[in-house]
Amino acid sequence: MATSTEELQRFVREALAQGQGRDAIAAALAHAGWPPEQVEPALAAYADTPFPVPVPRPRPYLSPREAFLYLLMFATLYLSAWHLGSLVFDLINRALPDPADGAYAAAAFDHSMRWSVATLVVALPVFLLVARVLSRELAATPAKRLSAVRRWLTYLTLFIAAVALVGDLIALVYRLLGGELSLRFVLKVLVVGVIAGGVFSYYLGELRREEREG
Repeated sequence: MATSTEELQRFVREALAQGQGRDAIAAALAHAGWPPEQVEPALAAYADTPFPVPVPRPRPYLSPREAFLYLLMFATLYLSAWHLGSLVFDLINRALPDPADGAYAAAAFDHSMRWSVATLVVALPVFLLVARVLSRELAATPAKRLSAVRRWLTYLTLFIAAVALVGDLIALVYRLLGGELSLRFVLKVLVVGVIAGGVFSYYLGELRREEREG
């Protein structure tokens, strides 16, 4: 049994095939009680091209190969961003030591820095390589931007970056209200803001550019 969405899509396809205008189809569906939130995507599913039959547009899809590449790219992005911040934090701690830190803290900083450097040496080149491969594929085939995995992971990355920025500001305001600001803390807040803000701005710009390009 066909669902209401399938009936709507079939009606739009048959109406377009008979030469009905999009405005007339939208008006007829609105008169029948269909909400614009369902009518607009149904009409947008077909390209506005002069052809005897309706031409469907590319739709979101799921490719195992692209799922692997995007998961690898975003995983290495998260690792690189986290350990870059951790490395800079350790450098700040070394440059501006806390008198309460003892010899154990210095050894812990060295251990943490080695892990961060090792992770960046491996994860960052992998991220850059995979991102370059996917960027070339998107340039050659723009329809690949409809990859469901790509869009989900992009929005997940925006969410994580936004949460990091909000948490960063909350910590800053909390310390400010308590009068406990120090140069070391302010530098760490700036590090988180720059890394999370950079990631958020880049991927938000990607989504906005896609919307402008249709």
